[in-house]
Amino acid sequence: MPAVEWSVIIILATLLPFDVQAETFPADSADRAAIVLARYTAGVTKVKPWSQETIEIEASLPSLEKHGRLRAIRRLLPFGKPEYHVLETVGDQTVRQEVIYRYLSADAQSVAVPTSSVAITPANYKFRYKGAVKITGDIAYSFVITPHKKRSGLIKGELWLDGETGAAVRQSGYLVKNPSIFIRRITVTRETTIRDGLPKERITHLLVDTRIVGRAELTIHERPCSDCGGVADAGQ
Repeated sequence: MPAVEWSVIIILATLLPFDVQAETFPADSADRAAIVLARYTAGVTKVKPWSQETIEIEASLPSLEKHGRLRAIRRLLPFGKPEYHVLETVGDQTVRQEVIYRYLSADAQSVAVPTSSVAITPANYKFRYKGAVKITGDIAYSFVITPHKKRSGLIKGELWLDGETGAAVRQSGYLVKNPSIFIRRITVTRETTIRDGLPKERITHLLVDTRIVGRAELTIHERPCSDCGGVADAGQ
């Protein structure tokens, strides 16, 4: 995950776990995992965000039984600032204003966060190999990640790396430092689908446990879009 995108979660956040059946692998899987981790760390800061993408955000406040949804085109302007072309927005106004649009605002603010300060790299984290897992027929290697320091924007959790490319296919955990006294915990899970060595889809689950309105939940679907003009025209 590009570090700039990950920093959005400093301001909002997630964790909706799913069950994955771990399997037993040969002892030399640890050696293979070390190679995969080296590939990941060599390329993580070089990964660029999609210049254009379709994005769909579903959000809810379960305790208030309120829901909302937004569908948009996201483009990167010069210096990496995002611009949104909203195609559709439906649902409760409170959810749209206080959850979805806060996420979009956090996305814009994340540009100011230095990439090096939040990237999941050895400079910011300790990595402990946990084991190999099979996910959608492929092998991934799981690492427990623990920040060196309790600093804003860093998480404690797990990182799964694709066994061939070293690309991150799943990140999950909770922020080690809450951004506000009104938030109990922010947790996140992001799953990335890799095809032909390239990311084709991201699904991010965010969960913010607040002291005022209870839990806020977001699910963000993102896909790269080479011709977003046609999509925008179709949504008008």
